[in-house]
Amino acid sequence: MFIIKFYKILCMSKRRGFFIVFEGPDRSGKTTQINLLFDFLKKKGFDVILTREPGGTDVGEKIREIILDPSNKISPLCELFLYEASRVQHINQKIKPLLSEGKIILCDRFTLATEAYQGYGRGIDIETVKTLNDIATDGIKPDLIIGFKIKKEDYIKRKRETADRIEQDDAFGEIVFKAYEKIYLSRNDIFVVDGSLSIDEIHEVIKKEVLKLINVF
Repeated sequence: MFIIKFYKILCMSKRRGFFIVFEGPDRSGKTTQINLLFDFLKKKGFDVILTREPGGTDVGEKIREIILDPSNKISPLCELFLYEASRVQHINQKIKPLLSEGKIILCDRFTLATEAYQGYGRGIDIETVKTLNDIATDGIKPDLIIGFKIKKEDYIKRKRETADRIEQDDAFGEIVFKAYEKIYLSRNDIFVVDGSLSIDEIHEVIKKEVLKLINVF
């Protein structure tokens, strides 16, 4: 109860919640871990929301279906604008209002994914991607970015039997895999997690970092 009361007082004083983003290539384990963290925070009594990009809203989920449908042939620039359109809706309809209410928002992928997939992956100018990200996010930035890093052999080993339009291109996937490594090395605001650890070990590392963020131990 003390933790919950402390958290509520903290949110009232900040008048803003916490925005935590999980990033990383496919097969890195981030979706498993974001769900584990959501369950943990929920059980502790925190007001936590789980969302994702692309998606997160009714409009965003429909855009997600278009993006991931293997039958669709989408040009790189069109793909980028679809992601940004989903993000604009997500930011304005969900993320900004919920942050103003003091919620903890856990988001599966955000702007780093656009840099990795559409920038490095599709070959679109990185500065163009960053500019569109800035416009779409309307000044909203994560309080914590958790980036997942795995070994190349693990990435290859974890290949899925069924894949969506993005996942089915192995060559593209490897470019994105390397892109994330490059992004992690170029920035110091990402909490990089070793995806080769066990599920429980990773969960403990993430819990500690998140509790440190919200000043609760």
